[in-house]
Amino acid sequence: MDSYIFYGLAIALLAVSFFKDKKKTKTALKKAWRAFENILPEFLTVIFLVGFLLAVLNTETISKIIGAESGWIGVVLAAVIGSVTLIPGFVAFPTAAILLENGAGYTQIAAFLSTLMMVGVITLPVEMKYFGKKISIIRNVLAFFFSFAVAAIIGMVVM
Repeated sequence: MDSYIFYGLAIALLAVSFFKDKKKTKTALKKAWRAFENILPEFLTVIFLVGFLLAVLNTETISKIIGAESGWIGVVLAAVIGSVTLIPGFVAFPTAAILLENGAGYTQIAAFLSTLMMVGVITLPVEMKYFGKKISIIRNVLAFFFSFAVAAIIGMVVM
């Protein structure tokens, strides 16, 4: 029900904007469309990969690997996967929701999302170029270990 309210509110505010200044509203809609076009390939690729993995791996397999009963081994595995994966946040959170619906544990998903957002193994060379090797490595190592604190807190809150 909330979705309908937000969609209605967005449409109403878009109408207000359109009546206030048609040119700016059209420009904003064109920019939004271009941004959507730029995001869409990444989004569809990740959704396709997650869908493929969900088709190949059944819910029992997901539960064994990163389910609640996988314990800290599953948390470490999820953290490592999150560290080496490059997924934008707008794709990561729906992906996490899909994984939770298919048997993943909250603690494991917390570690996955934390490392996904804070640790960048793939982007480390670029980060080193701008911030230096020492700072980049320290930041990534601290972020990696911080993700376990986040996972532990989520585990305590959810259980």
